[in-house]
Amino acid sequence: MLSEMLKEHQAKQQTQKQAQEIRRKEAIAASNELTAALVDHLNVGVAQAYLNQKRLDAEAKQLYQNASAFSKQSQQWLQLMEGFNTALKELGDVENWARTIEADMRIVSDALELSYKAHRETT
Repeated sequence: MLSEMLKEHQAKQQTQKQAQEIRRKEAIAASNELTAALVDHLNVGVAQAYLNQKRLDAEAKQLYQNASAFSKQSQQWLQLMEGFNTALKELGDVENWARTIEADMRIVSDALELSYKAHRETT
């Protein structure tokens, strides 16, 4: 009887150990699945952040290139406008020179006319 109780007790313990081992394996499997799911979830976020960063880098590079091209074009426009201003100043200088020459020529013409009239009256 005692030996039967001992055998029953050992059988129950063995059954409990097997059940506990099964639960332990299920817990490990569930833990592994949870870990895999968490890692996958984090990897999705990391992958999305990486793609966003890659896109931002590409857009920043494009923006830099556009800004550089705009800067070069602006410099060309400034040089063109500076040349135009210089040409306008030169035209103004030529116009002023022409007026001065015209005024001088009128003075010379008036002087010659007066001289001619004076010479004509004396002859």
